[in-house]
Amino acid sequence: MSIEVLIRKYSAHPIPHQVLISLLQGYKRPNDKIHSLINEEKLISLKKGLYVWNSDSLPENFSIANILYTPSYISVESALSFYGLIPERVFSVSSMTFKTSKKFSNSLGNFEYIKIPTPYYSFGIKRISIRDGQFCLMATGEKALMDKVITTPGIIIRSEISAQKFLFENLRMDDEQLKIFNTKEMRTWLEFAPKKESLLNVIKTIENL
Repeated sequence: MSIEVLIRKYSAHPIPHQVLISLLQGYKRPNDKIHSLINEEKLISLKKGLYVWNSDSLPENFSIANILYTPSYISVESALSFYGLIPERVFSVSSMTFKTSKKFSNSLGNFEYIKIPTPYYSFGIKRISIRDGQFCLMATGEKALMDKVITTPGIIIRSEISAQKFLFENLRMDDEQLKIFNTKEMRTWLEFAPKKESLLNVIKTIENL
């Protein structure tokens, strides 16, 4: 069996460098073979030490994002767009982390990781099925909205009127979708969140819809 057939078996997920090395143990210079596969565009480098096999069934970018920088979960516009809560399509992938903020760019896209504090980080995360065999950790709609408020520079929401402008003019969210948000749960996260006043005004606005 050729080495390319062996590597292709791992095409559904990002492949760590050590896995490639183990597959290429028959080569005197396995790193040279890795570079050769990259130059032939058979292997895509996501970052140093992490790759995907270039095929028609590449891993989903949300799944890649979870592995590219850990721990992390998909949030803000990426999650809001996925749930259909905002009208815009989002082409870069934004995630939350409690580690240092990072950005990665590769041939599959742009990936941004924004630092938020613990224990707030750990609330409102669920495992989402994107397609058969492809999963990711993503914020709930409620958490993605709260993350958007706290991570957007310059956003201070001092009243419900300001919250309405932010929700319906800035984000262009739909009030019917917001009405089903679990604001009781959102309130339990406030104690641990930055921008408590801004978040409280957003929550009150949703409750009064």
